[in-house]
Parts: sequence; structure tokens; C-alpha cells
Amino acid sequence: MLFEKIKSDILAHNSYIIGAGGEAAVIDPRRDCRIYTNIAEAWNMKITVIFETHKNEDYVSGSRELARPTGAEILHGAREEFGFGTSVEEGEAFTLGPIELEVLETPGHTVESISLLMRDRSVSDDPLMVFTGDALFAGEVGRTDLAGEDRRREMSEMLYASLHEKILPLPDGVIVCPAHGAGSVCGGNISDREYTTIGFEAATNRLLSMGREEFAEYKVNERIYEPPYFTKMRELNRSGPPLIYNLPHLQATSAREIRSLVNQKAQVVDIRSPTSFAGGHIPGSINIWRAGLPLFMGYFLNYEDPIVLVDDFNLDLDHVVRHFVRLGYDNVVGYLAGGFPAWFKQGERIERTGTWSPCDLAEHLDDPSIYVLDVRDINHRDEKGHIRGSHHIYVGHLEEHLEEIPEDKQVVVHCDAGFKGSLAASILQKHGFRNVTNLLGGTIGWEAANYPLIKERSAPPVPLPR
Repeated sequence: MLFEKIKSDILAHNSYIIGAGGEAAVIDPRRDCRIYTNIAEAWNMKITVIFETHKNEDYVSGSRELARPTGAEILHGAREEFGFGTSVEEGEAFTLGPIELEVLETPGHTVESISLLMRDRSVSDDPLMVFTGDALFAGEVGRTDLAGEDRRREMSEMLYASLHEKILPLPDGVIVCPAHGAGSVCGGNISDREYTTIGFEAATNRLLSMGREEFAEYKVNERIYEPPYFTKMRELNRSGPPLIYNLPHLQATSAREIRSLVNQKAQVVDIRSPTSFAGGHIPGSINIWRAGLPLFMGYFLNYEDPIVLVDDFNLDLDHVVRHFVRLGYDNVVGYLAGGFPAWFKQGERIERTGTWSPCDLAEHLDDPSIYVLDVRDINHRDEKGHIRGSHHIYVGHLEEHLEEIPEDKQVVVHCDAGFKGSLAASILQKHGFRNVTNLLGGTIGWEAANYPLIKERSAPPVPLPR
């Protein structure tokens, strides 16, 4: 029997390929899908069926892309109208040799969500695994806010019923295979465990011990950010994403060509470290470090204007491009040939952001000309504490709240370590703020230097803005 979990880094997306008897199924494939055909070929199997457990919000589905070379049938839940594939309902079963996959309708995260119960009939009629999509994670359950605030309680009650009537009654030893791991934005606080079981979750997952009303109330008041690109993902994954066939080819672009593209509204994304960006960067560029691309590009980049990348040495850009493709950014077109050194060697204009250490900020904390801006998420600020006198705007919502930030003060931006702070500094600078400084080390460095953080809840537990 073939069973393999394929993880997409940073997005913390899990997809699966399983097979027996010469046939294989893929569950929740990503868009750059060659990995599945490579695995199937290595096992001398043919991919015959592709399951979508739900209409994903955080990445572009790869089911159409994978169906093109394999001819596999795409299957999805019946409670949502899709522009592709075939709907399936509760109790339908599909076989791969002795392997059986039975459909369980488990709405709540989305209305059409399904789970897949797997049995290996060559060994036992008892269930072996359950692929839960975004219904149940290790230590968490799926978010229920994506259908809108007016349906949040309804979706929460649906999820409670799905968990307690469909999933938790399964035997304790059944292995749980969710669509996401730790770090995903599809759950509040997913545990960092590669595998879990029904019994372990029933015993340790605090959300599963709640009664229906307590669970619904908790989920209604849960605070999780929704990146704006989720709307685009739902649209694409409902109607059917466009086919790309291969990863896009990035054009090596000269410094002079970059300047021309900027004049034509190109989006320049600097993927270097905060210190490199602070030392000098292309005017108007935004700084999203490599590991932050899947988390933050969807907040600040549009799907129309061309995207150009800036790095120092242009290493492994194919991996970087995958981050864009998985989120539907097919408009990434080029990179600065020769890296950022090519820019300043041409004598082009550069901008800089300031940098401070924790002791620099401590010396100026009571200076009325200083405005300290905390751009961490609100839950982190509440749990970890904040710097005295700091103001809070989440980095993803910064552009919506620019009018709250004084332009006549020195804005000192901070996050946990300095990466989101550099992103925020670049956004502020792009919008005309001239005196912006990033606190290198963030609150981690602040505490390491023995400066205190104040722990008090900054806002009541209400849903975050969409």
C-alpha cells in the first residue's frame, strides 16, 4: 500500500497520495503537482481519482492541474456548486484495490466539507485513517468564520455536529490526517505534531471536550485574521483555477528595465533580510522575507500588475516562484538580474529605513516625538505582552489604518524579531512616511535585554475584521 503525506512549507498545507492495486488517489493536491505523478510512477501506479475535501481558502487547488495529465476524476462535496468535478455524498465509497475510501459529510469549516474514511480490506474491515480536511487538526478544529459573521454560529454548530457525530465516534486508534499542520491560518493554534489519532485528540484537544453551546460561543468569539486573498482563492477554487502547465519562467531584468517597470506600476518585492533592506532598497519596494511570502503576499499584492523580485544573489528562485503560484499569483514575471548590487552599481536612487536596538528604544521610550507601533497579531500581543506606550495595528491591516499614524513623528515599528517590522516599515515608507525605524530583535530582543513587557488584554474577545 502506498501512503505519503506531501507538505507545502510555510503554508503548512498537507496533501496525501494513497494507492494499491495499481491505482492511486490524491487528496487536496497543491497547484505545482508534478510531485504526485512522480510518486505514482515510482510505485507503478496510475492516479485515477482526486478528492477535494473542501473549497480551500488559503491556496489554489491543484486538482484541475493534476487531472490534465492523469485523466483522474475530481470529486468534491455536494453542498456547493463547483465549476468542475463531480459531487459526492455521505456514504459513497471508492476503491483502489483493497483500499476503500468512504465519504463522510462534515460541514462546518465550509458547507461542502467532506472527510474520507479509509479502510484496508486486505487486512481488516475496521477503519485505519480518516482524512479530515479542515474539520479536525492536531490540537485544533477548523475556523468557522469564513462564511461571514452572520453565519458564524450556524457554521460553528455544524462543525460541532460533524466532529461529535461523524469523526469522534470512530475507533480511538484511527489515524487523523488533516489538511494543515502547525502555522496554518486555517486554524487558531494547530499543534506541531506530524500525526495524531482519534483517541489522542478526544483525550487532549480541549475544544472537543466542550459542550455544544460552549463550543459555539468559543468559535463565534474566536479571533483569527482573514487575509484578503482568501476571497480570490474561494473564487478560483469554486469555478476552477486556470491551468499553468509548468512553473512560470522568470525574466532576468536589468536595473534600468526595473525602473521602467516601476513607472508602469510594477510591484517590486524585496525578499532580502530586514538588515539588508534597511541598508538600501529600491524606492517603493516592499520587504517580504522569503519565509514570509506565503503569509503576507496576499495582503499587499494584487493579481493584475506585474511582480518583480529583488534579492542579493538570486538563489533558488524556483522555490520562491512556487509560493506565488500556490496563491494564484501568475503575474510574477521577473527578477533583478545581478541582485540588488546591480541596482546601486548603475547609480540608481536608493531608500533606507532606520534600525534601532532595544536599548535605543529604551532610551527614547518617553520621547513625545516617538510613536511606537506594534504590528504583531492581537492574540500574540495579548498573550506575550507589549512595550509600554506602544500602539497596535496588525501588519496585514496597516494600509487600512494609515490615517491613525502620525506623519510628524518618528515611527518605530516592531514585531517579534524584526521581519514583520521590516515589512511594515516598507509599507509605511511606500505610502510617504519618511521617518520610519524598525526595532531589530522586536519583543524577543526587548525581553532578552531585560526590558519589561506589559501583559494586559488590549481588546475584548470579538471577531477580527475581515
